[in-house]
Amino acid sequence: MSIATGALRNIQDVARDPRSWWQRSKGNIELWANLIVIGWALAFMLWRGGGFAITVGSVFAIWAILAVSLNLVVGYTGLLSVGHIGFFGIGAYAMAVLSSNASYEQLRTEAIPTFGWPFFAALPFSVILAGLVALVVGVAFNRFRDDIYVLVSFGFAVIAFTTFLSWRNLTRGAFGIHEIARPAIGSWVFEEELEFLALLLVFLGLVVLIAWLIVTSSFGRVLTAIREDEQAIAVFGYHTTHYKLAIWVISAMMAGLAGALLASWSTFIDPNSFVLLESVLLVSIVILGGLASIWGSLLGALAFVMLEEGMRFVPFLPSEFIGQIRQVILGILLVLLMLFRPQGLVGRFKL
Repeated sequence: MSIATGALRNIQDVARDPRSWWQRSKGNIELWANLIVIGWALAFMLWRGGGFAITVGSVFAIWAILAVSLNLVVGYTGLLSVGHIGFFGIGAYAMAVLSSNASYEQLRTEAIPTFGWPFFAALPFSVILAGLVALVVGVAFNRFRDDIYVLVSFGFAVIAFTTFLSWRNLTRGAFGIHEIARPAIGSWVFEEELEFLALLLVFLGLVVLIAWLIVTSSFGRVLTAIREDEQAIAVFGYHTTHYKLAIWVISAMMAGLAGALLASWSTFIDPNSFVLLESVLLVSIVILGGLASIWGSLLGALAFVMLEEGMRFVPFLPSEFIGQIRQVILGILLVLLMLFRPQGLVGRFKL
């Protein structure tokens, strides 16, 4: 609501006095960051055509859900976690195992359990499973702070990836899981990419709404106070460990939702989608867009997806080096942000 109100106010200011608005906006880094990233995305998608735009929109929606979920923990609560990719993978594998039909692979590798659940039956289970794992892990994590917290979350990401790779009689290991079910309502199956994009945007809207309700509530204000000074807020009688555990579980459930959507959208997953590098990229997206800013998470996800997809079309780059060059560029951007704007493009809090 506040984003829409601010945009409407800016439009009214431009209409009333364009010259005065231009003078005030010259040094507004947040405004220009929004205009550049969104304008770049729109121009690039129009250039590449509708099919490309739909694919980019789908990838953006999934990464945006992930970024919003992590920002609740890192930006608003001040807990630097690099383990969210594990919950992303748990949601994806739960959806894959419950909704796929992997019997055709029995001749190549060992069979895995096949349940054949519909998408909308498997989705709640995927989200809840990610939350339950987060609850168990979070009870242990609450004993740690600062650098140790980062290390134990790093350990969780490594354990999750190793489990996905090694538990072959459930995940098929490096072979991955195929034929994951697409969503269906009665006889209507979301086979068209545009239909699936609309569904992804609905879920993204729900996640953004839930996150906004959290951060604007008294619960969210306690989270912000924990970020600023946990010991001070504890003096007033707040059980900070309960608040941190609650937001950790909520955030993990959002990440599990993103994983389930990824599995259904791509209809195939393997452990390579959940390596530690992906978790580092996710943290980078949150920092790039802005800590303690829901809109910053969306903007960071959009910038990352456009960088990831746009590098494919640079004519003088060999295709085998594109992945490494993306990481180099993202690393340079993060270094520049830490030097000149440590709160990110539209953030409110410095890491």
